[in-house]
Amino acid sequence: MKSNIRSARKAPETPLALMAYSALLFGFLLSSCSTNKKITYFQDIPDSLYISSHNLPVNSFKDPVIQPNDILQITILTLDPEANNILTSANSASFSVQPGSSNNPAAAQPITGFLVDRNGFIELPVVGKIKLAGLTTADARDSIHDLVGRFYKGPVVNVRFTNYSITVLGEVARPATYVVPNEKLSIMDAIGIAGDLTIYGKRENVLLVRDSAGQKQFVRFNLNSSATFSSPYFYLKQGDMIYVEPNKSRITSSDATTNRNITLAASGISVLIILLSRL
Repeated sequence: MKSNIRSARKAPETPLALMAYSALLFGFLLSSCSTNKKITYFQDIPDSLYISSHNLPVNSFKDPVIQPNDILQITILTLDPEANNILTSANSASFSVQPGSSNNPAAAQPITGFLVDRNGFIELPVVGKIKLAGLTTADARDSIHDLVGRFYKGPVVNVRFTNYSITVLGEVARPATYVVPNEKLSIMDAIGIAGDLTIYGKRENVLLVRDSAGQKQFVRFNLNSSATFSSPYFYLKQGDMIYVEPNKSRITSSDATTNRNITLAASGISVLIILLSRL
């Protein structure tokens, strides 16, 4: 008889425990959906087998120009092997700049080459000084070819940046300063080099910092939108810095006080559920 009475008392209270469990489960699913919406790139591009290129405009790329303090690797080949060694000997001079980090040895290579002085000149052995500031590497190659051609027949010249670097900081897998061999580098390329954003990266508010004529430019990107491709800042320049802000989840996870309060609240709910189920 007593057991029947106890069972009868338990039955009405059981739905309260189920309601508490359901509320917790619903909150978890709701937060999961919200998080998923924030971490997906280019959400406004529909799922389809084909999207025509005119729907995703990309700004035209402009070749970077040589600036004072740039370091150039200049290779000059002639029919005289001894002359080749003399003309490119300055490429072996190493500068005390090692971009990168200890956990990314590939990015931490010493920079060597011809240093462009503050007036925009480099000095080549045998042929003397030549002004390269304001020229693209293609224009610089032609200028050097014409100058060397006065002394040697049929020279082959190649010019490239060796200090073309970008910095990626914040919530990425491998934050560092990277020297890149490719002059045509987009913000997505840079993020890829840094190992992509972590799950805690704020994709809707990625910051680009750029030096322009002695002033700082600040540009915000929303990687959840395909408008990123049409931004005039989509392609990066030498010395650009990208900063990925942490989202609220990262801030919360690093806040010891908040974590303690969440733990206490969860423990209190668990105790309440147990008490309700035993009444």
